[in-house]
Amino acid sequence: MNRTERAEQMRSKLFPGGVSEFAETDPEFASFFENFALGEVPAEGGIDDKTRSMAILAALMGCQGTEAFEKMLPAAFAFGVTPAEAKEIVYQGTAYLGIGRTYPFLGAVNAVLAARGESLPLAGQATASEADRLEKGAAAQVDIFGDGMRGFAESGPEETRHINRWLSANCFGDYYTRNGLDYKQREMITFCFLAAQGGCEPQLTSHAMGNMRIGNGKAFLIGVVSQILPYIGYPRSLNALSCVNAAAQKMSEGK
Repeated sequence: MNRTERAEQMRSKLFPGGVSEFAETDPEFASFFENFALGEVPAEGGIDDKTRSMAILAALMGCQGTEAFEKMLPAAFAFGVTPAEAKEIVYQGTAYLGIGRTYPFLGAVNAVLAARGESLPLAGQATASEADRLEKGAAAQVDIFGDGMRGFAESGPEETRHINRWLSANCFGDYYTRNGLDYKQREMITFCFLAAQGGCEPQLTSHAMGNMRIGNGKAFLIGVVSQILPYIGYPRSLNALSCVNAAAQKMSEGK
């Protein structure tokens, strides 16, 4: 099967009737973009359809592709992403993108779910309480990043220590401890949020290391970058690859 045939097969899953919305107004663009994004890219890197769909949704959030996100979400469901998983991707994006950027996506995912006949709100996924969110969040940081994160919430200069505490209690305690996605999935989507957002290379390198520590190895991350490249462009994809290489080097040096 050549890339055009693969693109046609993928298009039939992504678009109602298997026809691109740009087929009439921009046929040349529709042809070369879709042959690449739908036919050539998915055949590279060994990433399964569900994982690729989750990565693309996270990347579209990171680059603020609200309309593309809304069009891709039904395809993600067709590839096995569940409503709960889609919601968790959107929720976790808030920790890395801020509510100003995730607000439109909350509306988009709710609109798609409502059109599917899903009853909202979905079942709750929280496992942490007000009493233990800091403790559980700190434990999640250690699980992902290693023993060097022990005591992180109380570390650093006093005037900014509350930010470290928030990272443990809010970013990890409120989000990473939730059901719906496991640590490997959460670190993968975080990697995509940061890669697509751009300007977060120190954090992207750290989370590339976090991914590697829990089993999302260098080859997997390169595969993820490859799959989101058509959605975030070459500059941010190349920056992400540089961060993956830097993370792999640090891991090899035992840092």
